[in-house]
Amino acid sequence: MNTLDRIDSPADLKGLTIPELQQLAKEIRKLLVEVVSRNGGHLSSNLGVVDLTLALHKVFDAPRDKFLWDIGHQAYTHKIVTGRRDRIFTIRKQGGLMGYPDIFESEYDALNVGHASTSLGVACAMAVARDRRQGKEHIVTVIGDGALTGGMALEALNHIGQLKPRMIIVLNDNKMSISPNVGGISLHLNYLAAGRPYIRLKEVVQSVLKAIPGVGPTMFQTAKKVETLIRTMMVPGSLFEELGIKYIGPVNGHDYAELLREFEAVKKYDFPVLLHVATRKGEGYEPAEDDPSSFHSSAPFNIADGKFLEHDQPVSYSQVFGRTVLRLVEEDPAVMALTAAMPEGTGLIAVQEKHPDRFYDVGIAEQHMFGFAAGLALAGEKPVIGVYSTFLQRAVDQVIHDLALMELPVVVGVDRAGLVGGDGPTHQGVYDLALLRAVPGVVLAAPRDENELAHMVHAAIGWKRPVFIRYPREAGQGVPMDPEWHDIPLGRSEELRPGTGPLLLALGTLVPDALKVAGAPELFGADLNVVNARFVSPLDCEVVLAAARAGRPIVTVEDAARIGGLGSAVDELLADLHLSVPRLSLGVPAENVILASRKELLAHYRLDAAGIKARLLEFLDLRG
Repeated sequence: MNTLDRIDSPADLKGLTIPELQQLAKEIRKLLVEVVSRNGGHLSSNLGVVDLTLALHKVFDAPRDKFLWDIGHQAYTHKIVTGRRDRIFTIRKQGGLMGYPDIFESEYDALNVGHASTSLGVACAMAVARDRRQGKEHIVTVIGDGALTGGMALEALNHIGQLKPRMIIVLNDNKMSISPNVGGISLHLNYLAAGRPYIRLKEVVQSVLKAIPGVGPTMFQTAKKVETLIRTMMVPGSLFEELGIKYIGPVNGHDYAELLREFEAVKKYDFPVLLHVATRKGEGYEPAEDDPSSFHSSAPFNIADGKFLEHDQPVSYSQVFGRTVLRLVEEDPAVMALTAAMPEGTGLIAVQEKHPDRFYDVGIAEQHMFGFAAGLALAGEKPVIGVYSTFLQRAVDQVIHDLALMELPVVVGVDRAGLVGGDGPTHQGVYDLALLRAVPGVVLAAPRDENELAHMVHAAIGWKRPVFIRYPREAGQGVPMDPEWHDIPLGRSEELRPGTGPLLLALGTLVPDALKVAGAPELFGADLNVVNARFVSPLDCEVVLAAARAGRPIVTVEDAARIGGLGSAVDELLADLHLSVPRLSLGVPAENVILASRKELLAHYRLDAAGIKARLLEFLDLRG
């Protein structure tokens, strides 16, 4: 019987010896590789924290003690040992386990987390609330070195230093977020993790003690008992100590003796403590150790060789965006590429590799990134940002204050826009249109395919204002790519199917499905007029008003929140001019998006070809 088969709750870890914990870790790593090889998911980060997670649950008493996993994509082992082992193969699947902690899924999940840098502020507040009611439980947050560069984390550290609540911060230092970390804080942590002065002293002391005949070995064992004191003296965490937070470390995150000893020690402090734990992403699976970035958010793969199970698919929108920006960088010396810890995910690694002097990775700091872009634009440069829609949400104030009010020419590629499969509600990209449409002077656009994306990014440089171009994570439509640029007039739609019947105004990557539906035999008599909207702001008012004044029904289709998006823009235009025609607005309703693949999500919200056709037949009363 495997050790893992005996673990149904954290209580089952309490009596395990260190060799048993090591065996359990091997079994869990094997299971993690099997799960992610089938489902896709976050592999390298989860492999790196297996030992850390087991040690935490052995020493502390969850769910009484609260564990807050910053970002949360490293919580697979936590789920396995907290009663969800039998469901782990459902992770990231419709109806299965969330890929992140979720308070509605288990009492062991203290916080819903999908975005970086959020846990410290919440943990601080939970500790304050516990002390107000004289509670005894421990509040433990596990935050990565990448997340520690985020503004929210630094703000929280400042507040923690002021309030000094009893809480434990485990800094999981693997020198990476998704891509290698950048910045001064990362350099400081690298210095601490290296522990050069401590290592040199330790080596000298050990060699001297062992060389003393007779008493040497005994003295050596005694010296190990004061190892933590020596380490702390020689490797001070000055940044944290100055903030009022006790620093301990660095600790080997794969050494159970060290982990268990230090976790028992930090339980005794009545003020905030930061325990610096050094781990290795991908630990235990060689392909993930060698290439942790590729296995961060992994597609299914072959376990034997780590090769991804790639099918013949067109180039992705992200890749087209990155290649387009690279071409623009090479054509125009003023173009600069920016991202927030996402060079691979946004496709901008193409620029980073060939023109590192024209590329800026600011780390997990979206707010700073937009302010940095504003500074570049004010100085005459032409910044182009690549950012996921879900992380763009964090910088709405900077969009308004730093870009829009000064009408600065910054182009933003909004990646992972629309419905996003696998990652659940924290990573949905359906809110960008609603969040930004009310901002004056901002351009909101969406291409119908990857070829139009390239032309749109090129054209946006010349629009000389803040431009946001949204597109999904998936592969493109497989259309030919034009070798030469062609212009896209700002605010102008594109008629794809002439017709005298209802106007079908579709946005972005739902345009091909709308065009396909319009040609269905059941709808042939409706003579649908299909238009690629291209822009939500500024809206092509002429095409909408022409249909409305002719009394033709208007149907809008968008892969975004229905409230505040394209449909709302059309409704507001008609209301302002007191025009009334039959209207159907297809989009994502105001609810938390379920966990499923993108294909399943589009079907669920009736935004795939079958759903759009069914809704049109109902709306036009053409059902047989």
